[in-house]
Amino acid sequence: MTVFSELRMRPAPAAASAGWDASTTTRLVMAGTVIFTLLVGANLATPLYPLLQAELGLSTLGITAAFSSYVLSLVATLMLAGHWSDHIGRRAALILAVLAGLAGGWVFSEAQTLAALCAGRALQGAAVALATGASAAALRELLPSRPEWASRFTLLASSGGVAAGPVIGGLLSLLPGATTAPYYVHSLVLGGLLVPLFLLRARPAINIPAPSRPLKALAPRRPSVSREARGAFWLAAGVGFLSFAVFGFCLSLAPGYFAQVLQTGSRPLIGVLAGLALGSSALSQLVTFRGRYTVPAGLAVLGVSVLLLGAAGTWHSPALLVAAAVAAGVGQGTAFRTVFNDVAAKVEASRHAQIVSTVYVITYLGSAVPVLGLGWAAGTFGLPAAVAGFVALCGGAALILSAVTLRLALVGPG
Repeated sequence: MTVFSELRMRPAPAAASAGWDASTTTRLVMAGTVIFTLLVGANLATPLYPLLQAELGLSTLGITAAFSSYVLSLVATLMLAGHWSDHIGRRAALILAVLAGLAGGWVFSEAQTLAALCAGRALQGAAVALATGASAAALRELLPSRPEWASRFTLLASSGGVAAGPVIGGLLSLLPGATTAPYYVHSLVLGGLLVPLFLLRARPAINIPAPSRPLKALAPRRPSVSREARGAFWLAAGVGFLSFAVFGFCLSLAPGYFAQVLQTGSRPLIGVLAGLALGSSALSQLVTFRGRYTVPAGLAVLGVSVLLLGAAGTWHSPALLVAAAVAAGVGQGTAFRTVFNDVAAKVEASRHAQIVSTVYVITYLGSAVPVLGLGWAAGTFGLPAAVAGFVALCGGAALILSAVTLRLALVGPG
């Protein structure tokens, strides 16, 4: 099946079925690599924000607007096109995502105004959105008898890409052209991914629309969740919203905050610190925690750790900053994986991409709306005061949610 026949949502003739019949393992690696690489590119800018702010004369609110344009575009695309891979196929959706990612990286790297920065970030958000549902659904289809590991790989690739982006961006910014070199290198990698994707013999879409009205299948859908999965869905969305509010802070204003705490201007160091929470969240996917108290325990660790992040700034303690960031990632990763698995297990395969995309709609809003408020507060009250208020709200919310899930665990079945 060719890419064009997939995009037209028409079955290809038997003669067109030639192509690279990759193994299941190879397909797993490719699905994870695409979303990982796109998220790396979307977060290369994290350690570059202080430099861009100085070069372009941007305010703190301008930086958060650039960051949030990525998230808002991601959310909008998830709502409008999160189900597309069910109809055009996983491979075609991933190819569209890579092409959008290439365009977004180029626009952002050449930007000379805030509007251009936002446009580049918006394209990157659309790319990540197109790949999110497609890669998650592909991983589940490739591991039909091991849905828990499919969810682990999904979260590992996602969290790992977000964590690696600031680190790689900081290191590549040491090359000539600090704000452009990271995107040139990343574009070469993304372009290289198109080759195996085009050569791959794609599997048919699981829900090919009627030939008479194929485009109707791509129309936006009102999000809906089955009654059996509704409770698990809202818990996953709530945990995701809260944890991504913390991650959004780490990836937007935290570089400037960390630089003040450590009194350093090293972009690689700032990138490492910004990615610590995401990195520990990704690594936590490799460790198994079971039991009814996993979610409340993870949320409690997240809440306490977020409060300690604020304390680290007040006390100017680098050691506490590192420890709190790592612990926050472990708590978030443990809690979110558990509730995410619960949703995935209760959703029928034919709607997996749509429901996963809907979970991420709410989750990613957590890294946009609160961060915009934080940017306004930083401009009004100063960065230290804004961060103190932010961590108090997020830490308190995590502890409250921990208490709620603990009560549910205590009254639930054994």
